[in-house]
Amino acid sequence: MATNAIRDTIALAKLHEQQHGHLAKLFDQHVIDNIHFAIQLPEQESTASLVDFVIAYIEHVPSFIDAARSISKDAHIQDYAEPVLRIAEEYFLKPPEIVAGHIGLDELMDEAYLAHRLIEEINDRFMIRTSIPLVPMDMTMSNLIIHSLIGEPFANELDEAVQYTAERAMFKEHIYDSPEFKAYIDKHKDNQWDREQQHWPCLTDSLAINLQFSNIHL
Repeated sequence: MATNAIRDTIALAKLHEQQHGHLAKLFDQHVIDNIHFAIQLPEQESTASLVDFVIAYIEHVPSFIDAARSISKDAHIQDYAEPVLRIAEEYFLKPPEIVAGHIGLDELMDEAYLAHRLIEEINDRFMIRTSIPLVPMDMTMSNLIIHSLIGEPFANELDEAVQYTAERAMFKEHIYDSPEFKAYIDKHKDNQWDREQQHWPCLTDSLAINLQFSNIHL
């Protein structure tokens, strides 16, 4: 299963960080003193809090993919959601050249940002057409924090890569006319994802946990 392979990759990166402190050193050298003013860091253990935040953000990707895959299957729209989820997986399993040269958690932070931003972009475009998200997940706050940690102009280059991918992966017009999509849209316009959010608490709780976990608030 692809998400298990992603988790194995994350475990290796966490071990590398424990042994070498690579990401912590990068934050100490290039990030802490220049971090965006909107990100409030704790007075003690600021670097450790940022590393913990990044780990939680990265670890959220495979959990979210598994949950989104199950939700889309239950809603009978897996044929439409699956291509996007596979691209998110491939960011980890077959990293694009744009992240070459980064290692450990530094590399996975880039890959997780690509995956989360892709889902965010697809959700935004889907909402414009249907008034509901494809999957009930909002990582906007966390994505903004990670964008700041990655830094410009590289984070902007990642955003451009995501937009290019989203254009290619976006659904064709005829999909919106399918009976499955119409039923899916009608159902969730009525219940606002109540059942799914109860069944998959990670989809509603992860953003708050991430922010509280790292003591970072916007």
